[in-house]
Amino acid sequence: MKTIKKIFFLFVFVTFSNMLKAQPGVFQPGDYRDGIYDKENSTNRRFIPYTHLREADVSWEKRVWRRLDMREKQNHQLYYPILPVTSRISFVQLIVKYIISGEIKAFRDEEFLNPLEPSETKRKLVIIGDSAEVEEYLPDGSSVMVKKPGAVDSTWLYTNFQTLDLKEDWFFDKQKSVLEVRILGMGINALKVGKEELGPVNLFWIYFPACRPYFAKHEVFNAKNDAERRTFEDIFWKRQFSSVAYKETNVFDRDIENYSKGIDALLESDRIKNDIFRWEHDLWHF
Repeated sequence: MKTIKKIFFLFVFVTFSNMLKAQPGVFQPGDYRDGIYDKENSTNRRFIPYTHLREADVSWEKRVWRRLDMREKQNHQLYYPILPVTSRISFVQLIVKYIISGEIKAFRDEEFLNPLEPSETKRKLVIIGDSAEVEEYLPDGSSVMVKKPGAVDSTWLYTNFQTLDLKEDWFFDKQKSVLEVRILGMGINALKVGKEELGPVNLFWIYFPACRPYFAKHEVFNAKNDAERRTFEDIFWKRQFSSVAYKETNVFDRDIENYSKGIDALLESDRIKNDIFRWEHDLWHF
């Protein structure tokens, strides 16, 4: 009889628990989420590989270096958020995350010949303040000077990140009869703490094709529709950024700023862009 009662009470308890779970508005641990549905599109997304390109198919090619200023409104989607949030991260936060984990390699040069050692990369990404002597009191009331290490700042780059350099190749594929562009590398430029008056300096370069799998998994803010969040891969694939050309391949291997200043430098940058557009336009002009 006691066994039947135990089974009955157990059955009632399980049934009542299932009823509570089935009732709308009754939340159990793990049901609390920041949103109305689980976002799976971006986290499970894969990047689209480049099509195979033969040297014989390239009839024209031009290498161009561009600079993206994070202070421009169209580039704010790459710069923000400065502070970490749960739904998305900024471009430089993404880069720092995967460099520290070892999945993205940083280079000293834009030719990707000299990779940075992990210890050197850490010194560039983390700022340690100067140590200082602090007076501390012992239990007997006497004081003693103790040397304390400086404060560690690992988030300084999030706010000091100012410009992003792109190294890209424009080419005409005669097999497909299209003018295409492929980004080869990215240079991270930031203002150094205490030396902001010197302007942004280059910290390191990263190889863009190796970063594409990680760019495709992280969302970028879309001001017009929160349900249609683009990824960093979409931003660079669709060229949804504002940039200024600061160099093209030339016999002197020099930047525009070495021979033009002010408004002349801006006009020279526009000339580089227009030359590529004019070349494609004249190709199909009848």
